[in-house]
Amino acid sequence: MNKFLAELLNRPRQQKIAILAGAVLFLFILGYFYVYLPGDDRLNKLDDEIAGVRRDHQQKKIIANSLPRVQHVLQELDAKLKAAADQLPNSKEIPDLLSNLSAKAREAGLEIILFRPRAENYQDFYAEIPVDIVVRGGFYNAAQFFEQVGKLNRPINIDNIDLKNPKISGDRVELEISSLATTYRFLDETERKKVAEEKKAKK
Repeated sequence: MNKFLAELLNRPRQQKIAILAGAVLFLFILGYFYVYLPGDDRLNKLDDEIAGVRRDHQQKKIIANSLPRVQHVLQELDAKLKAAADQLPNSKEIPDLLSNLSAKAREAGLEIILFRPRAENYQDFYAEIPVDIVVRGGFYNAAQFFEQVGKLNRPINIDNIDLKNPKISGDRVELEISSLATTYRFLDETERKKVAEEKKAKK
């Protein structure tokens, strides 16, 4: 090592400057590739991580700020669902509802010829209960009956109204009036699961 240094010191001034410049350049290149570049990569990774954390923080902040509004919307939806549930009878109330329906027909002055519930038609969370109704009486009696049905606090749709077999009775014309009344009820949890399983099996 001492011999190398002695030879280096004995060289002309220009050679010494060139060797020194080469050594500095070598050290610079060495530092660039083994110190600066790895550090720059780490810095870039840290920048990306910081940007990701900031984005995540911003998203969570937005969610946190909107939470009261979402809770308010959920409360409104719960209230609407409860109101809808109050309008649909459960299975225990259906016989009373159907009895009330037939009573309304008699109160309107109609003779009941047929009052026959069909099989229930299951939907996602409710069941349709169709009832075949055939009555006999005057047109205005039937109109009064349908009006009273519309005033019930339970939803009942009247479809397929058919007027036939007109007969004169005293001073009025009596008709045979057939219709399909459809009411609804909520399914219980067991029934909803069964409906969901049947739909899944069909798919």
